[in-house]
Amino acid sequence: MAQSGGVPEHVTHLRDEFRRLGHAVTVLAPRGQKGGMEVSDGYYGIGRTITIPGNGSRMRLTFDVTLYADVKAIMKRERFDIVHLHEPLMPVLPYMVLLNSSAVNVGTFHAYSGSMPWYSALKPYMSFVLSRLDGRIAVSPPARDFVNHYFEGNYDIVPNGIDVDRYGDHVEPFPWANDGVPRVLFVGRFEESRKGFRYLLRAMPLVKQQFPSARLLVLGAGRPEKFGALMERYGVTDVEFNGFVSLEDKARYYASCDVACAPSTGNESFGYVLVEPMAAGKAVVATDIPGYRSVATPDRDAVLVEPKDSQALALGLVRVLADRDLRTRLGAQGRISAQQFAWTRVAAQVLQSYQEAAERARHADWRTDIRQGS
Repeated sequence: MAQSGGVPEHVTHLRDEFRRLGHAVTVLAPRGQKGGMEVSDGYYGIGRTITIPGNGSRMRLTFDVTLYADVKAIMKRERFDIVHLHEPLMPVLPYMVLLNSSAVNVGTFHAYSGSMPWYSALKPYMSFVLSRLDGRIAVSPPARDFVNHYFEGNYDIVPNGIDVDRYGDHVEPFPWANDGVPRVLFVGRFEESRKGFRYLLRAMPLVKQQFPSARLLVLGAGRPEKFGALMERYGVTDVEFNGFVSLEDKARYYASCDVACAPSTGNESFGYVLVEPMAAGKAVVATDIPGYRSVATPDRDAVLVEPKDSQALALGLVRVLADRDLRTRLGAQGRISAQQFAWTRVAAQVLQSYQEAAERARHADWRTDIRQGS
């Protein structure tokens, strides 16, 4: 089951890897704006989603409890051996599934935030829901520490994965990549405050003092005009907003830049935007926040600087752009470190968590009523 953010991509890759290994996989997920039910081979789309602000981002939730009977019928018909719920505390589809699951239940927790008020407000009910889990996974130590603050327990650390083979020396750069212009690449939803994009914009004029021809390339969703006043105020020039690009072109942008920059201010449980350029063999400058430190070691895989500090960000970028040996060393080590996030390794760790959860499930007796149809 998928919820929001990068979770759908995570579920898709995990599904594909499990199928490659010979497992039968069915995905249950919120259907989207249409609502109702959608059924296709290996997929159930269930309920309308609504989007609300949360964690400095946008969360897509489904509250369509009218489909409870349909969910109950699906669970009874499919007779799953393993039910793996992603963000099991997000309403309400995971709850409907868990209340009707007699399978081995495993939950993965992706989120990291300073606080989650509804965890406190609904803790008694959520604790009951979590009691149905035989195994708990967190995608990083920060994600584990966050959820464990509200719901103590044992959490396996299994990171998010990336398609490491998509990146590397075999990827052809764009024709303009060898024109001698230093290029900084930002990837992400730059309009979200937690991504820290405004600090990177303010850093760029400082970078251009040392590298006058430097350019900032931006990939991802957002409205560039929202930053027009800021760019005019600080004299920010040479910024290219390229919007969404294909996965193939994203790999080419990594191959074509000199350094990737992730200036997030916090609330990141995992560093996709670090691991991808690391896999591409590119130097990374990022903020020193828990989610990023969990995937990159300072001055080994990346240069990490204080968050919300444009001068520190500029100094980090200048340091990397000025030192070819440093760029080469960071890129080479980053490529090695990124291998631990290959989907083959991640899937194997998830399967191990399933086995351990199955052992614990043998001692849980609450499934009896579900199996008897009550």
